[in-house]
Amino acid sequence: MNDVLRDVGPRLRAFRHARSLTLEEVAVRTGISSSTLSRLESGGRRPTLELLLPLSQCYELPLDELVGAPSVGDPRVHPRPVRRKGVIVVPLTHLPGPRQALKMILPSDHSTPVTTRHEGVEWLYVLSGRLRLIVGDHDAILEPGQAAEFDTRAEHWFGSTGNGPVEILSLLGRHGERVHLAEPAGE
Repeated sequence: MNDVLRDVGPRLRAFRHARSLTLEEVAVRTGISSSTLSRLESGGRRPTLELLLPLSQCYELPLDELVGAPSVGDPRVHPRPVRRKGVIVVPLTHLPGPRQALKMILPSDHSTPVTTRHEGVEWLYVLSGRLRLIVGDHDAILEPGQAAEFDTRAEHWFGSTGNGPVEILSLLGRHGERVHLAEPAGE
């Protein structure tokens, strides 16, 4: 319950930004003051039903989706693929926030390195194809079944080797987080 309540603020901000609305515009539509909306989004105020219902109507979202309530029933993720600069990205997580799981399909022509850097850590796992990964001075080729983990504050880029598409899983997290794999029982 505490995790759900903690994540409401960032969700509200993400929904507002996705609709290109200012705090003032949401305040006019909902009758909730801009300062209260700001405190809700920053986590400085706990959400109440009286505040969430008008926001649910404003954003045209069911209350469960607005707050990220745990789903009951079907646990399957129903991803909606999006295409970004020729790359197919399939989100595997529901909640906006610092931890994301993505499946990506990088086309053959996504092979010219253009490095970037940002806060966080990334873990990549190659499902099929061959992935070229550049992190700092390291330039490596990963085969299916291989994984890599790196600090995204370092200059980095990944893409196809140019010899066919590559399909990967990507886990993104906050700086300092690491992927931990448990040992199988009995080993």
